[in-house]
Amino acid sequence: MSKGEFMNNPSVADTVRGFFSAFQKKDRQRAEELMAENFTFSSPRDDRIGKAEYFTRCWPNSDKIRNFEIEKLFEKGNEAFVRYVAERTSDGGRFRNREYFRVEGGKVKEVDVYFGRDLPRYPP
Repeated sequence: MSKGEFMNNPSVADTVRGFFSAFQKKDRQRAEELMAENFTFSSPRDDRIGKAEYFTRCWPNSDKIRNFEIEKLFEKGNEAFVRYVAERTSDGGRFRNREYFRVEGGKVKEVDVYFGRDLPRYPP
């Protein structure tokens, strides 16, 4: 497969990784390119909000995250589950979350976030 073919047909995992990367790099343009027109986002604080509301309510949090470390990424069909550790910019504190993604045509159609817990600063 040529590089051009890969870029036109990314795997679900590649799309999900790209979405995390855009958030971490604060690259809104890339994030928007990866989002389906009918994108929805849910979390304990958000109930199926669309793109505009996502960028109003959630995107500003990208300034609070220094790094994502994807620990596990499982994909099946057009769906993926991700477990990751994020590091805060403010204090270097870390937390673990899980997210469910649904991808269609190389675009993120749905994200459902499950908040986790803070982690010790240094693993035991």
